[in-house]
Amino acid sequence: MIEITNRAAAELKALMEDSGKSGSAIRIYITGSSIDARYGLALADDINDNDITMENNGIKIVMASDVAVGFTDGSIDFVTDRTGKNFIIQNAESGTCDNCDECGICDAD
Repeated sequence: MIEITNRAAAELKALMEDSGKSGSAIRIYITGSSIDARYGLALADDINDNDITMENNGIKIVMASDVAVGFTDGSIDFVTDRTGKNFIIQNAESGTCDNCDECGICDAD
């Protein structure tokens, strides 16, 4: 399960409302290579038949199936500190899964 903290849910809902897309889903995506994979968030403008969807804390989450294979347990938080405001996406399975042939996001053999 991917947990969205109360802070992150409140910020996501505010961003959706400000953009006129209340109730939209968020898409978790991957950038970088399998060595330095980083996760990002975007409003999910389209949901494909192959996408995996779930919901937590009132937020619908969408991931491509190849991303979801390696990201079944984690969290999304929102922090404000001296560097600014950021969403923190944590994958509890990062670097520890055994299915790199399918998702390619970790460096396990």
